[in-house]
Amino acid sequence: MTTRDTTTATTDTSTPPDTTATPHTTATPHTTARTATAPTTIPTTPAERLRRWRLVLGAESPTGAGGGFAALSGADAAMDRALEALYGSQGDPGARSAGSREAGLGASAPRVARWLGDIRTYFPASVVQVMQRDAIDRLGLAALLLEPEMLEAVEADVHLVGTLLSLHKAMPETTKETARAVVRKVVEDLEKRLATRTRATLTGALDRSARIARPRHRDIDWDRTIRANLKHYLPEHRTVVPERLIGYGRAARVVKKDVILCIDQSGSMAASVVYASVFGAVLASMRSLDTRLVVFDTAVVDLTDQLSDPVDVLFGTQLGGGTDINRALAYCQSRITRPAETVVVLISDLYEGGIRDGMLERVAAMKAAGVQFVTLLALSDEGAPAYDREHAAALAALGAPAFACTPDLFPDVMAAALEKRPLPVPDAAG
Repeated sequence: MTTRDTTTATTDTSTPPDTTATPHTTATPHTTARTATAPTTIPTTPAERLRRWRLVLGAESPTGAGGGFAALSGADAAMDRALEALYGSQGDPGARSAGSREAGLGASAPRVARWLGDIRTYFPASVVQVMQRDAIDRLGLAALLLEPEMLEAVEADVHLVGTLLSLHKAMPETTKETARAVVRKVVEDLEKRLATRTRATLTGALDRSARIARPRHRDIDWDRTIRANLKHYLPEHRTVVPERLIGYGRAARVVKKDVILCIDQSGSMAASVVYASVFGAVLASMRSLDTRLVVFDTAVVDLTDQLSDPVDVLFGTQLGGGTDINRALAYCQSRITRPAETVVVLISDLYEGGIRDGMLERVAAMKAAGVQFVTLLALSDEGAPAYDREHAAALAALGAPAFACTPDLFPDVMAAALEKRPLPVPDAAG
């Protein structure tokens, strides 16, 4: 059952007047889902507190309308109906009793379209996206996304893109162009958010990784030069006499590093595939990097020639299926020509369906040859998914710690790998 941990709004934690039960122990899914209706400030009047608690708990709570809550009206009633349609009676139209309020969206496309319009009217975009995901998961509405009218009505986000990618083989021709437009909008928004910082961070890392022994004046890294020559400080002159200059070249016209993104396209990695495809396109646009993008399940597909358009990359993936990490790494290993100048990024939950020992032997061989190997359990905002802890521990023992990475942290992870310094592994990593 999905909870609303991803919503940013909070609710009034004061005790509601009806003390026959504690909200945190009696609440149905309304307690978590409906907190999106509550304000970030605590209501000051008893009536307002009652109203907020009614919206949070829903009519099915033991402290419902018969327990001291006034009936809702107007916009509040419409908001409550939209929530009840999704979360009432556990989202199962067949589970409702004869006397309960009608809930659920059923299989009617017009009814779903109206519901999508309602939630966009009453909730912020971030909450709309959460409710849409819950509707797809709880009420089995994925099939309705094959209709152009539905796609035009939904609030597009990374998770919706993942759902569309898993469905695109089954889409009718009339829907494919609409789906592609939805995916392109999300991709363009992600590129605007991520591209500038990624390029700036990695350009600096590439410059620093290309240090030279006799730099020209404009290429001197003064910070490192001063630290390296502190022992030559002359107190009487209050200055440092640099015996050794440290600098880096800035000729970015040559390829300095090779990057291979190796992406698990099993269904659980949908959001990671979207982000990795966007980052792959950004890295491919940098002349000083030679970027290769490989996706895999039990087969391996090289999508490098499509990196100029991440939407093409995404529609070249096929979410779902098994996983053969060993086979994918064998392919990546065969494409390495400059091990000491190569970074391999494996993005996978590490549930290996292939040869486990072979996978670990390939990682060990690549690292022994000088390859910088990075293992990401996820590249998304949700944190680490379920993953194979035994394999993660084995990779960590080889010097390739496995951890979940947010899109905002990814440029720093890549910069550290390019400079061959310790990775900024989050404290909460598994």
